[in-house]
Amino acid sequence: MLDNALINHLIADLDARPIEKTIFEHPSAVATLPTPALLLDLPQLRKNQKKMVEATANAGLQLRSHAKMHKCPEVALFQLNHGSSGICCAKVSEAHIMQRAGIENILITSPVQNPSSLKHLVRLAVSNPSLNVVIDDESGAHRLNELLADRGASIGVFIDIDPGLGRTGIAADERLLSLLDVIMTDCDRLMFKGLQVYAGHCMHIVDYTKRKDRYSRAMAHGQTAKQLIEDRGVRVPVVSGGGTGSFDLESGIGLLTELQAGSYAFMDMEYRDIESETSSQFDCFGVALTLLVTAISQPSQRSITVDAGFKSLASDKMAPEFLNLDGVQYHWGGDEHGIVSLNNPSRSIQLGETLELVTPHCDPTANLHDYYFVKEQEVIELWPISARGCSR
Repeated sequence: MLDNALINHLIADLDARPIEKTIFEHPSAVATLPTPALLLDLPQLRKNQKKMVEATANAGLQLRSHAKMHKCPEVALFQLNHGSSGICCAKVSEAHIMQRAGIENILITSPVQNPSSLKHLVRLAVSNPSLNVVIDDESGAHRLNELLADRGASIGVFIDIDPGLGRTGIAADERLLSLLDVIMTDCDRLMFKGLQVYAGHCMHIVDYTKRKDRYSRAMAHGQTAKQLIEDRGVRVPVVSGGGTGSFDLESGIGLLTELQAGSYAFMDMEYRDIESETSSQFDCFGVALTLLVTAISQPSQRSITVDAGFKSLASDKMAPEFLNLDGVQYHWGGDEHGIVSLNNPSRSIQLGETLELVTPHCDPTANLHDYYFVKEQEVIELWPISARGCSR
């Protein structure tokens, strides 16, 4: 059948992608890299991971790091080797890449309904008993169960609860109990693992008090869902959700057992510009990811052009900012260029010089690149962004 041939072709493409890092025999100076280049500061990544692992442990949570942010098996393996209990993926194809790298404890955080994607999911489940997926629909549960039965496989399922976001998930009412009954009685290949309650609409609320209040109200949907299920006599082993913007709120709510944080590892401007409990900026984690660019032209005394535009940086809200360089402002200059206003620069900029930009939104920016150039003081390794473009 055509659909099987197509799936085989797509899987062959995923299997051909590089997943292992390259270690440089001789470290390279940052200024010598071809630009634009994504720079990953390994010491800062270590600090961010250590702080999040300690914070979740102190709150009585596991850390299930979200790999949709970095799309890189090497980053996921680093996180697992430094305290994360598992990872999340947004799509089946992302999970495929991570599973190729030997990662098993994976939760796919978006419901899967597409027929080809369901077949792909089942193929992964055949060889990975630790694979999990969220589900929010009875018919989808039946279809998945039938496909798994045909292959003699099983999969862990989390019921996705809508916390008021209106994006995915099921309301905490009789529909939830009906879906639970289907999973528990009709679908012998689906193993109920718990609930997912992800309130993504709360993560970037700037005002800390407002974010805390709205997040608490959103998570009340999860509390209701958990109580409904337990009143049926069914244990809820895991409640998974939350993110970087709520990591310090979870202990006060007491619902989640694992945190699905992603951006903490790299950080970006969208998170930096929200308040923390004690500061006007979210300074809990440091910037580990920057985009290295080169000054390539100076059309006027008041501006200079760098070699990175929409094809190298992703943002739906703001322009990037320079790291350790004040008195300048980046403006989008098209697909390949950024135009930098030299308002009152803190130092002179020479043509041919490389500069670092803080990314506005790290997730879609990473999706535009093939590799992370990993640095200590100099660049020591190349980590492939193997799951870039994995949107199915």
